Amino acid sequence: MYRTHTCGELRIDNTGTGTTLAGWVQKVRNLGAMTFIDLRDRYGITQLVVDENTPAEVRAATAGLGREYVIQATGTVRERSSKNPKIPTGDIEVAVSALTVLNRSEVPPFTIEEHSDGGDDLRMKYRYLDLRRPPLQRNILLRHRMAQSARRFLDGEGFLEIETPFLIRSTPEGARDFVVPSRMNPGEFYALPQSPQTFKQLLMVSGYDRYFQIVRCFRDEDLRADRQPEFTQIDCEMSFVEQEDVLEIFERFAKYLFRETLGIEFGSAFPRMPWSEAMARYGSDKPDIRFGMEINDLSDRARGRGFAVFDSAEYVGGIVATGCAGYTRKQIDELTEFVKRPQVGAKGLVWIRLAEDGSVKSSIDKFFPAEELLAWAAACGAAAGDLLLLLAGNRMKTLAALNVLRLEMGDRLGLRDPGKFAPLWVVDFPLLEWDEETKRFYAMHHPFTSPKPEDIPLFDTDPAKIRANAYDFVVNGTEVGGGSIRIFDSGLQSRLFETLGFSHEDAEKQFGFLMNAFKYGAPPHGGIAFGFDRFCSLFGGADSIRDFIAFPKNNAGRDVMVDAPAPIADTQLDELALRVAVPEQ
Repeated sequence: MYRTHTCGELRIDNTGTGTTLAGWVQKVRNLGAMTFIDLRDRYGITQLVVDENTPAEVRAATAGLGREYVIQATGTVRERSSKNPKIPTGDIEVAVSALTVLNRSEVPPFTIEEHSDGGDDLRMKYRYLDLRRPPLQRNILLRHRMAQSARRFLDGEGFLEIETPFLIRSTPEGARDFVVPSRMNPGEFYALPQSPQTFKQLLMVSGYDRYFQIVRCFRDEDLRADRQPEFTQIDCEMSFVEQEDVLEIFERFAKYLFRETLGIEFGSAFPRMPWSEAMARYGSDKPDIRFGMEINDLSDRARGRGFAVFDSAEYVGGIVATGCAGYTRKQIDELTEFVKRPQVGAKGLVWIRLAEDGSVKSSIDKFFPAEELLAWAAACGAAAGDLLLLLAGNRMKTLAALNVLRLEMGDRLGLRDPGKFAPLWVVDFPLLEWDEETKRFYAMHHPFTSPKPEDIPLFDTDPAKIRANAYDFVVNGTEVGGGSIRIFDSGLQSRLFETLGFSHEDAEKQFGFLMNAFKYGAPPHGGIAFGFDRFCSLFGGADSIRDFIAFPKNNAGRDVMVDAPAPIADTQLDELALRVAVPEQ
């Protein structure tokens, strides 16, 4: 056999034991009379020793070793004279009696160590080397453990893991689809699923009342740190449930993952917050509640006082940066430029500084007396030594900008500890959102989300006020999961399609298979999907999901390792009826 032990397995109790190890050469230290080799596999590192007692042929083989050579070493475990407390195998070493080079390696383009000297692009190009590094290995192991924990919990609750198709029909709602041409049906296309939504609902109609799938999904949208063109969901659906049933079981599911993966116990129930409250207090439907610094509405106090910026604004709001009254003008100017970035969208920043002696200084001193500014500060809960930061404009845009500013201040003040977790449920979302450009409603979640039963009459009077029977699971400012109770009545589904601007023919063409299924005894049902990659990065204390995916795409949606996407041969284009004939001149 190639090995009797792994490189992370041997301990002081194994002293005197014969062993055979195999792995990659991490480092070679030649000290003349003795040579030390750090041998690495995914389990750890073991130090090998070659000295004057080692057979001559082994000493000769050792002389030519380089980094990342694949070797097999046989020897005897012995106690190290100079122990290394930083690694689990640091009390022992292996005195080598036989060594075989299984494969040589070129010098790698970056160091395969805890902290590499390779940049992101280089490590993405050689991802198979990057995956040898301990941080990546820990991330992939974490992902594996979370997947197994999820399966154990859901299986124990009676959920069946059922696969759904990857080649489906394209639909116009939601993000852009990746499409796949059909050779056997020229001019026609499949789409890769953005989620298994309609299929899991059909499984409920089929009587499989508890379904789950750890499933790959695809969305052709612009990328960022927590988004990839292909991603993984823990997708779940249940029959004969109301919202409370879904929240109860998946709160237990989340607590189980925290306990099994991180050893963190949550005794009390997760807080629940209506969408309207989350927006008013935090400016976000995925609020980070690890720290306070909530948004304060100062619109009534600030408007109508002769300051044009406030007088013309629909909304004026502010946050209190505790202990930041000592911020310099340079620091405040940096914050002003920060909120004026296109990603934030504010036109400027107003500040009110509360000095330790109780005096007040502000960028709007000439418009408002000190007494009034102090009253604003008191209304916001600010005290001496604090800094009040205000933005004004359109209500929803200003709230969103205040959310970004709040998170920035949270980062600057060290209030967003990645080792602290603050989960909550956000509920009662709007069912619909109006788009001024197209002059129509769109589903905030998806067009199969059920409205609150008491809000159904609003379809006839004010559809914008209809609340959805929907819920998001949020942790530390990240939406980790989302779901809803579904529409299971074909009449109500048709009514929603009409409100979304679908003609009867369009609805039938796109979703007729689902509508027809509802005619054959569809049960009440609902579900949730967790972003598995996001869940993993959250548990791993990272902002980006990329290092928790074995082979991710870069920010341009490219796989730089295999150089995809790439052109295909003309013969393939012809087979797929995709090549456009160039007219003769």
